[in-house]
This record gives sequence, structure tokens and C-alpha cells, in this order.
Amino acid sequence: MRRHILLSIVATVFTTGGSAQVTPFSLDSDGKHEDKVASRYTVPILGITTPTHIFLSKNSYVLTHNPKYGIQRRDWVPRLTALPLDAIKQSASTLAWDMMQYYKGNLSGQTLGILPGPPPAGPYYWWEAGAMWATLIDYWAWTGDASYNDEVMQAMLWQVGPNDAYMPPNVTASLGNDDQGFWGMSAMTAAEMKFPNPPSDKPQWLALAQAVFNTQASPDRHDGSCGGGLRWQIPFANNGYNYKASIANGCFFNLGARLYRYTGNTTFAHWAENTWNWMEGVGFLNSATYAIYDGANVGDNCTDINKAEFSYNNGIFALGAAYMYNTTKDQVWADRVTKLVNYGLKTFFPGGIAVEITCEDAGTCTTDMITYKGFMHRWYSYITQLAPFTANTINPVLKTSAAAAVKQCTGGAYGRQCGFRWASGKYDGTTGAGQEMSVLAAVSSQLINVTGKAPVTADSGGISTGDPSAGSGADNFQNKTRPVTTADRIGASIVTLLLLAGAGAVFGSMVMKE
Repeated sequence: MRRHILLSIVATVFTTGGSAQVTPFSLDSDGKHEDKVASRYTVPILGITTPTHIFLSKNSYVLTHNPKYGIQRRDWVPRLTALPLDAIKQSASTLAWDMMQYYKGNLSGQTLGILPGPPPAGPYYWWEAGAMWATLIDYWAWTGDASYNDEVMQAMLWQVGPNDAYMPPNVTASLGNDDQGFWGMSAMTAAEMKFPNPPSDKPQWLALAQAVFNTQASPDRHDGSCGGGLRWQIPFANNGYNYKASIANGCFFNLGARLYRYTGNTTFAHWAENTWNWMEGVGFLNSATYAIYDGANVGDNCTDINKAEFSYNNGIFALGAAYMYNTTKDQVWADRVTKLVNYGLKTFFPGGIAVEITCEDAGTCTTDMITYKGFMHRWYSYITQLAPFTANTINPVLKTSAAAAVKQCTGGAYGRQCGFRWASGKYDGTTGAGQEMSVLAAVSSQLINVTGKAPVTADSGGISTGDPSAGSGADNFQNKTRPVTTADRIGASIVTLLLLAGAGAVFGSMVMKE
């Protein structure tokens, strides 16, 4: 009996308002072309108007055709009718699967929750995996695909450390406030997006975010050098201990603003406001231009500022400011959001496409820096929900950038690996988790305006249980304010951990330049 395979090769694209018609072909089991299938499918291509390969599949197999390598993977697939929304979801699904091929933590002998590393064991530092899990939480929230939820749950609980504050012993010798902060923000994302709660005998998402914040708000993290602010690294023996970094303070500001919105506890707002004021006062945030610089050494009282600009510093403060605006409706915060967004789009999206300006053209971006574009897409997408007055400015740029991101994903054996230089219009020869993560973020975040799924709070459907005393040093500031009683009450009904059937991801259409 002849098995038929539906292969989406193909065709020159006929663009009609950002969509394309694709004529599939039927192939027999040995891959020989048999006959054209009469039907056509219309799929969105995110604004790409050049001849394109479009990949359609179902279940857990991706069917691709590459001019050099031919058909890469084949299996029987029912004929599809791809709706525009479904096509974007399926593209994101392919990207998520490709990204997860870099994760080895669930293999025998490997460490759960982390990407291979740190150097020389592998290229990735601990924090990047924390960011990856947040990207997958957003992916789940925006697409509804729960294929990776069990891995996200397992990873994020494995790395919490003995005090449930994301300070595991294997990383404490080199731990940065920003490293810990990224894991804390991932836990906060889980709480805000109503990601399934952990089992009742495990720490809960909101409590984990509170624990990270509480440890960073404790007196031993703050000192009088440079008038305050968090240092980059936590252990005093490390060189980074003598550097105060915008990203460390950005994580703290961002997490404080989000905890304030979620819980209503004004202590978080005070910390967020104080952090913003310190950033302006020390000169890391230029109050005239709204540029945010990297940081400075404490030896000269932070007077010799490293004025390198990285996109994620802009994004993390812009998102935090949007949370503050959403909670307070204060025009001061609205103005700050507007100025940061305007500066960020002008500086980090030249021509409407994300570029890491400090290192990309020079070819000096590190493995860490390759991830920043994805953060900008995710965070700016959230800003459109939290501060809707920004949507008309942000959305067209993110759409253009997402199209460019996908267009260059033509590398690797399957002809779909993503590189880093989106603005070049072609694959740059690089591969990695960061490259895939960033394009996944760019594509999946396009769905936020379709789903309209904004972050929840304790009073608007939140299900995660909080613990005001989570982490070390919490009692020296939070016990003087109201406890998170609403979150605790709502979170008392623990959602059972979802066990997922099936090992494969559900793949869909991925649009790539030929």
C-alpha cells in the first residue's frame, strides 16, 4: 500500500495582505513526486514578500524541503487547512522545538533546568536557561501549546536552591543579582500568566518571585557606595562585586513593579521608585535622552560610567515603568514609558528591525548578548497591553522585526536554523539556543494582540500563592505592610500539575526565505 506524504514545498509566494497561497504536493513513500494536490492553503507570512519556503505539518513531525539536502523528514500527515492564527502558532511551535534541542538537562547525567555550561563545559551561563523558561511560559500562554509545560515546571523547581530563592549551591560562587533576577522574573511570569501551579508541597511561583525580591532588598545587598543600588555580582571575592550594573538594578526594579501590581503591597512600589530615582541620580539613566548605560565601578564612586548601551536595559526598565503606570495610572510613569519606548525603538530597531547596536556590527556579541532581541520583543509586547497608548507605535515595528527574524532562518541541515543578524536579510552562519529563543519570542509575541492575554493580578484571577516572608531578610521591610492575603486566598486552591502526553511538539508552518 502506498503511503502519501503531504509536503509543503514550494512555491513562489503570491502575497495578498501578508498572506501566501501554497500549493502542496503529494509524494509516495520513497519521496518521488506523484501529483499535485488540488487544494491550496493560505498562511500568513509576517509581511515577507519574497519567494519563500513555508513549512506545514501536524502532530510531532516537521516536513521540510531544502534545495541542498532535499526532504529532511517524512511521515504521513493529514491535509491541513491553515488559518492565519494557526499558521503563526505552528511557526512558533517549530521554533520552540528547535530551541529545545539545545537543552540537555533532561538527559541522563545532565543537570535539570540549565543549558550546557558554563564555559568551558558549554557556552551558556545559568541565567540564560531561566530566561528560556520564561520564553516558553509566554509561548504556552500565547499559543495554548502545553507541550513543554512539564519540562518548564521540572526545571524551574529543580533550580530554586535550599532557600527557595534561586540561589542553588552550584552557582552561588559566581552568582549575579541579574542572574538571580532573571529566574525570579520567570517565576513572576508564571504567576502572572496563570501557568499551572506546582504541587502543594513545592514552592509556588509568586512566593519564589517574592523570595528573590526579598533577598535582593535585604541590607546585605545594598550599601552606601555610589549612593546605593545593587552590585552586579553577589560574592565579594568576584570582580563583578565592585561593579554596579544597570541590569542588576533593572531586574530588581522590574520585579518590584510587578509584585506591586500583583499584590497591591506598596512596599514594592517604594523600592521600584527608589531604584528609578537612584538610576537617574547616579547617571546610569540619562534623564535628558533616556539612554540607559551599562554601569560603573564602585572604586570611583560610579563617576566613570561605562556608556555601552544594550537593548535589554532599555526593555527591562520600560516594562517595569509600564507595570507602574498600569497600577498607578500616574502620568509621570506614562511619560517615562513613552520616552523609554521612543528611545528604544529609535536606537535598537533601526529600520524597524532589532539590532544589538553595541556589538552586532562589530561581531563582538557574546552568547549572553545574542538573547537580548528576544527580550525586547517579549517585553515590548507586554508594554502594549499594560500601557495601551503605546500599541500603535510599538506593534508595527515588532511585526517588521519579526518578519526579518524569520526570513533569515535558513541555516543548518534542515534549512531552518536561525542566526543572529536579522537585518542582514540572510542567515549569518551562527546557531544556538539564544538565536532560536529570540526568533521564537519575536514570532510568538505577535499573538499577544490576538489573544489579548495581559498579566493577571491577585484580584483579577491570579491563582498563585504568595509568601511575604519568602527568602532571607524579608521581615525587615515587609512585615510592616499588609500581607498578600488576596493572593494567598485565591492561591489556596492548588492547580494540579499537568502531566503531558506525548514526547513530540506539535509543529506548524514556519516561514523562511529560500
